[in-house]
Amino acid sequence: MLLDVEESQLVLVDYQERLMPAMFESATVLDNAHRLARMARLLEVPVWGTEQNPAKLGPNPAAIREACRKTLSKMHFSAVADGLADWLRPPARPAGGNARSLPKHLQKPAAPSQPERGTIVVAGCEAHVCLLQTALELIEQEFDVWVVTDACTSRTERNRDAAFDRLAGAGAELVTTEMVAFEWLRTADDPRFKDVHGLIK
Repeated sequence: MLLDVEESQLVLVDYQERLMPAMFESATVLDNAHRLARMARLLEVPVWGTEQNPAKLGPNPAAIREACRKTLSKMHFSAVADGLADWLRPPARPAGGNARSLPKHLQKPAAPSQPERGTIVVAGCEAHVCLLQTALELIEQEFDVWVVTDACTSRTERNRDAAFDRLAGAGAELVTTEMVAFEWLRTADDPRFKDVHGLIK
């Protein structure tokens, strides 16, 4: 029921320079996105970004881009349709020995080369379009999805809140930036507590 830092990845959706000025409470939302990115880096949580049609809407802010391992340029509203889920799954190890010569039904599936991180913490814009469609398709792909509500926005509060209602009904967990911070940490004894706490004071 609590976020596990070892199982988490962070996805930051479309905080683009030409999009943000039209967003509801954009300054607060962008501040929280920066906090999430910095916390994730401190706690060694992989961070991924997306940008919707960046030629028209511009890039994400430099601080968010720099925190991301990679940023997906997309035209679909759902980042999953443009390959995000492939980034979130560890690459499979090639089968060894004579496995390829065995009939398919006798072959063992290849083991992932890295541990699975199936919990996706996601935040971004617009909540009722790109964020919603990405999160719903990640749920369909059997990821556990946690939506950081105070780091999400739309042009209107009504659209944002409708997205949260729909996401909760589909099985996403709704959390805040501080919930993520303290659940990733779990204890004030964590040596990184002071640095993370400093980001949310």
